[in-house]
Amino acid sequence: MAKKNDDKTPKEGKPRQSKKATDVDEDFRYIVRIVNTDLDGEKQVGIALPYIKGIGNRLADVIIRRAEVPPKVKIGTLDDEQIERLKEEIENIVDSIPGWLMNKRRDMYTGEDTHLYGSEIETRKREDINLLKKIRCYRGIRHESGQKVRGQRTRSNGRSGLTLGVSRKRP
Repeated sequence: MAKKNDDKTPKEGKPRQSKKATDVDEDFRYIVRIVNTDLDGEKQVGIALPYIKGIGNRLADVIIRRAEVPPKVKIGTLDDEQIERLKEEIENIVDSIPGWLMNKRRDMYTGEDTHLYGSEIETRKREDINLLKKIRCYRGIRHESGQKVRGQRTRSNGRSGLTLGVSRKRP
């Protein structure tokens, strides 16, 4: 069977443009900096916020609701006021979430529940491990020697170094 539309010529004129090229505004930011972290402006707000260390999906939802920012909008299209509201909510998140959602509970020095984000997490973790080593507790000694700390088996798992096994006598 012959095609019925043989006599029609293909549309000529403008070449196809990608959707991204036409939707970009003049105010669009490809990189948004929040809490010393560069976020991709092409991602939605609800997806971009968990890229900040210390903020997960659940906490990102809480922050977005409290800042009254639409979660499905790309983060690069937000104006300065909305980004400032997000920053303020992240800094003051301790006041609005329950203790079980925080990542640093019962601090060793103050006894308070706090929430750390960004580079503070790595710094505080390093300080805590150094304190354990300094007071020579069991966990600190395990950290020093490079062994498993949380009670895992070491006989059959996590081996490193030379191979272990049975060696036979040669006849």
